[in-house]
Amino acid sequence: MKPAPFAYAAPETLEETLALLAEYGDEAKLLAGGQSLVPLLNFRLARPRYLIDLNRVAGLAGLAADDVALTVGAMTRQRRLERDPLVQQHYPLLAEAAAFIGHPAIRTRGTVGGSLAHADPAAELPAVLLAYGGSVRVQGPQGERELAAEDFFLTYFTTALEPTEVLTAVRFPRWPAGTGWSFLEVSRRHGDFALVGAAALLTLDADRRCTRVAVALTGVGGTPYLVREAPAILVGQEVDATRLEAVAEAARAGVDPEGDLHASAAFRRHLSGVLTRRALQQAAARAHPV
Repeated sequence: MKPAPFAYAAPETLEETLALLAEYGDEAKLLAGGQSLVPLLNFRLARPRYLIDLNRVAGLAGLAADDVALTVGAMTRQRRLERDPLVQQHYPLLAEAAAFIGHPAIRTRGTVGGSLAHADPAAELPAVLLAYGGSVRVQGPQGERELAAEDFFLTYFTTALEPTEVLTAVRFPRWPAGTGWSFLEVSRRHGDFALVGAAALLTLDADRRCTRVAVALTGVGGTPYLVREAPAILVGQEVDATRLEAVAEAARAGVDPEGDLHASAAFRRHLSGVLTRRALQQAAARAHPV
C-alpha cells in the first residue's frame, strides 16, 4: 500500500501555512498526527496533490487554562489530555474519554485538532466537546473566527472548515466544581471504533438536585448527538431511576443511526438509551455539591 504521488511542504509559521492553503485550496491536505490521514493516503482513498505538514508550525500546541475555560492547541497530542494533571482535575470527562481513543501509540501521535477536523462519527472527542458546550477556533485569509461545536460538525467526515482555513485551538468551558462526569462506550475490542459512546456532565446542589446537565452521544449518526431533552427532564429534580429512564428514552427516540456490518441501527438505538442512563447514573454518583 503506497499513497499516490504528492508534493510535500513543512511550513514553520501559521502565515506560511495559510499562504500555502490559499495557493492550493482543496487540492491540499493538512497533516497533523496522521493517524487518520496516513491510512487514507495508503489506501488511496485520499489523493491530495499537496500535503502540508503542521508539525513544525510554531504556537499550535499546548494547554492554557483560567477559571472560565481550557484552551487546547490543535496540535496538542491526545495522550496529554489523558495524563495532564490540570485536565484530570478540572476536566475529568476529557481525560477519561481520551483513554478510549485507539491505543497509547495512537494517542501519542494523534492530535486534538486532527481528530475534530477529521470528524469521524464514531470518535470520542467530538461528543466530549459537544457535552462541554465547547467551540473551535479557526484561522483563514479573512482572519480568525470561533465556531460552536454544534455548528462545526456538519455530517460524516465533514465540518464547517473552509479549504483555506486551519483549526488552531479548541475551547472547553469549565463546569462548576464538584460536577460529575462519565464517558462510556461499547466497542468490539478496546481501542476499536465505538459502536456507540456517551459523554455526560451533571452538577448537583446541596440537596442533590440537578442544576446543570449535558449528554452527548457518538456513533449514532453523521455528527455527535446532543440529548437536548436532558435539562428539561433533570434540572431542578432529583436524579432518580424514573427520570434517568426518561432521558434514556429521549435519547433512543432522538437518534437516527445507520446500520452496518458492525451493528444494526436498532442495536445502536438501544445502546443509545442504555449508555445514556448509565453515564448519567455514574456522573450523579461522582458529583459532589460544594
